[in-house]
Amino acid sequence: MSKNLTKREEDYSKWYNELVVKADLAENSGVRGCMVIKPYGYAIWEKMQAELDRMFKETGHSNAYFPLFVPKSMFEAEEKNAEGFAKECAIVTHYRLKNDPDKPGKLMVDPNAKLEEELIVRPTSEAIIWSTYKNWVQSYRDLPLLINQWANVVRWEMRTRLFLRTAEFLWQEGHTAHATKAEAIEESEKMMNVYADFAQNFMAIPVIKGLKTETERFAGADETYCIEALMQDGKALQAGTSHFLGQNFAKAFDVKFANAEGKQEHVWGTSWGVSTRLMGALVMTHSDDNGLVLPPNLAPIQVVIVPIFKTDEEFERISEVVNGLVGQFKKLNISVKYDNRTTQKPGFKFAEWELKGVPVRIAVGPKDLENGTFEVARRDTLTKEVVAKDGIVNYINDLLETIQNDLFNKALNYRDTHITEVNSFEEFKEVLENKTGFISAHWDGTPETEEKIKDLTKATIRCMPLNSVKEEGECILTGAKSAGRVLFAKAY
Repeated sequence: MSKNLTKREEDYSKWYNELVVKADLAENSGVRGCMVIKPYGYAIWEKMQAELDRMFKETGHSNAYFPLFVPKSMFEAEEKNAEGFAKECAIVTHYRLKNDPDKPGKLMVDPNAKLEEELIVRPTSEAIIWSTYKNWVQSYRDLPLLINQWANVVRWEMRTRLFLRTAEFLWQEGHTAHATKAEAIEESEKMMNVYADFAQNFMAIPVIKGLKTETERFAGADETYCIEALMQDGKALQAGTSHFLGQNFAKAFDVKFANAEGKQEHVWGTSWGVSTRLMGALVMTHSDDNGLVLPPNLAPIQVVIVPIFKTDEEFERISEVVNGLVGQFKKLNISVKYDNRTTQKPGFKFAEWELKGVPVRIAVGPKDLENGTFEVARRDTLTKEVVAKDGIVNYINDLLETIQNDLFNKALNYRDTHITEVNSFEEFKEVLENKTGFISAHWDGTPETEEKIKDLTKATIRCMPLNSVKEEGECILTGAKSAGRVLFAKAY
């Protein structure tokens, strides 16, 4: 099997696009800007979904489902949110087609089937959900309301890339209502921490927790918490956001509750989400010139076993041993595949599973059966070793944990060596051009300076890190006073 992947150093963007397609994760569809997520890619997404869903439920959230369509007047109720998403909205204006009298076999919009009110295809669900919460909340006894939805959304992007930016994508969106401001802020921070925990312990991706600037904040939020990751090409990727909405949506949709004293108050809200964009983060954080590298916690297949044989008799003897091994792996909840296809040679299979990022490969031939050993290959390091048959299951179980930790530490080392402090705009531009990564720099706190730096360099403020030490200084562009450093980077 020939991979023929472009090298990362040659063209990182091309490497990424080729890998997503060749590893059978996704492909472009017949609909402009939309993707088909293929079974292997969807299996990874399902593992992400299952783990996140478990974490949401452990923190007290329940799943529900809300309509895909939002009446235009409802969408307009919260002005900042409507303005923020207006340019990305797809709109339904008619509800029927009819035969075109001038073109047999063709259809046209039926002018008599115009909707009384246009419908927005949801780019996000705050409007429809908060209009529903108005009916669900009457008393402080109804709070907190902790709801999550797994759904698709549509944002009419003009320039698209598989997983990273598509016109339609899959995500989850949490929407919660609380009796107090403090509770809502606590929820926003809690969900940011859930995302960080998931990214680091499940995806093996180190992230920086922070706050977005006012310019980068979610439209309609008082504060946006985020987790930012760094890809192998030195560009940042926003991996998850959690928004403190204040009372903005509660006031827009008149969501009130009677407190313990019987007084009417508006509730306090949050919303938070991650999407199939995480698939792009996964590919770009760990993979190499040979294909995908998947952390064991996310791999649909953690171990693949490839038989090496010449005769039917050898194949039968190997299969008998492997089938017993498969059963032992399954008892430990290790997902394993015995690739017993007779239509492909071992070399083809090795290349295929390497491309697809399976963490561990075991090869078994007649000599291995004689010696009571197996050849074990690690995908992350591309190293091989011979392991005794008797201890193989526990060995692999420990190895999967080692691979998970090693992938995280490798990504962490890259991230930490690509955070650079600068104190002048010349330094800023030099690092951005040659080293890349996160740049820690002073900023005067104004949107004007933020915008000017973006115009001059294409770098944006990714976040104001939550763990940053207060340090007075001077803005790298204007020289004005700065209360602390922020992280800049070029980003996806």
